[in-house]
Amino acid sequence: MPAIRILDEATINKIAAGEVIERPASVVKELIENSIDASATDIRIEAERGGKKLIRVTDNGSGMSREDASLSFIQHSTSKIQKIEDLDNVMTMGFRGEALSSICAVAKVEITTKTKDELAGTKVIVHGGKLNGINDTGAPDGTSVTVEELFFNTPARKKYMKSDSTELAHIVDVVTKNALGHNNVSFTLLHNGKELVRSPASPLQETILHIYGQDVARAMLPVNFSSRFAIITGAVSKPAITRGTMDAQSFYINSRNVTSRALGFALRKGFGTLLPQGRFPIAVLKISVDTKEVDVNVHPTKNQVRLSHEWKISEALTLAVGGALSKKDLTPQVTTTQSLLYEKTDRPTMIREEGTQFRAPFKDTERRLRRTEMGIGGKAEIEKPDVKILGQVDALYVVAETKDGLMIIDQHAAHERILFEQVRDSKRTDTQELIVPINLDLDPKEKVLMKECIPYLEEFGFRISEFGPDAFAITAIPLVL
Repeated sequence: MPAIRILDEATINKIAAGEVIERPASVVKELIENSIDASATDIRIEAERGGKKLIRVTDNGSGMSREDASLSFIQHSTSKIQKIEDLDNVMTMGFRGEALSSICAVAKVEITTKTKDELAGTKVIVHGGKLNGINDTGAPDGTSVTVEELFFNTPARKKYMKSDSTELAHIVDVVTKNALGHNNVSFTLLHNGKELVRSPASPLQETILHIYGQDVARAMLPVNFSSRFAIITGAVSKPAITRGTMDAQSFYINSRNVTSRALGFALRKGFGTLLPQGRFPIAVLKISVDTKEVDVNVHPTKNQVRLSHEWKISEALTLAVGGALSKKDLTPQVTTTQSLLYEKTDRPTMIREEGTQFRAPFKDTERRLRRTEMGIGGKAEIEKPDVKILGQVDALYVVAETKDGLMIIDQHAAHERILFEQVRDSKRTDTQELIVPINLDLDPKEKVLMKECIPYLEEFGFRISEFGPDAFAITAIPLVL
């Protein structure tokens, strides 16, 4: 018997499915893209147990005929292209003919579809890549795909899926990014029957409002730039609104959501020195390029592309972002009561922003910093540098002198860091009830992750509960705070 064998079709399909379908969010992504390609204007996503038990995507698109539906789950069957030359001009989200067949290979799938010209719809049932039946059925125009028991026939893949909350967070991320990239389509996401995301078809600014909330929407600046190599539109946040990760940065090339380190670097370069280290702006940037200048057939998941003029397009993105920021005065208006650099004074120099907003006095902040430096056990173990305080700027920064030169300290960030380490290292769970609860407005993905983190936060003395559909209320904090 020869050592090299040709694999059977079932094994080939399972191997191919592993490249396309990595987790429940992969299923949602592929089905949403099919709905968009079918010209759907309303897409409804339902999930149970983070998508492990059930995923259902329903749209009002063009639907499929009985003949097309019977071919849809077969590998490399597609309506998007006919020959290799079509890849040079592909504008659809899908084109490889792998998504539905890969899903059917590792799950129990039911496809219900109907075109507007047919009197009856078609129901296709496929379990583990095997056709179980094709029947006529009553159905509205469009397509509904139900996926149950994902990875039921690949135990190793099923075992390494994460918690329901983690998998749901990935699904939320897929839905929100598609909603931002295709804001002319209405998206609804339900988990265990409860609505998590509702983004009606609307202008981009309104979609940002539905996804990220009012505070972020008000802080977004429009981007509109055109060059020889690309047309760039979208929005970026002001430098004051940032995140600790790049999760809130969405890039689209010819309407396709892509991940690109080059574009991420170009975005940050556009902000120049306006961003502190480790902080990332919120961005929704749509880049239109000639289809012949982009290769979308790079990876089975289709979230990576190759650009013929990547450097030129990145440069255009930097200019687009810089131009959007330059049109808005981002500098706060301040008045100087004393000359910090040239007048010697025994008391801190105060430079305050105009307005009536309450700010904690510098002495109170200094006292709190000294108190928190002591920690729970008494004296701080870290050796303090030799620092001479010169003054304060805008109730935000402490200006100090060291042997190496001038030091500028973000006093609130320093205070937060000290408190964080103090709570982290504390073994006590004593709590302090708040007279007025602190409300947190979170975006859909943050809301899912917060629910998972609440039990761990409560171990440190926080008391957090849901407060409305998109908010949480902190009713108690650790006594150390």
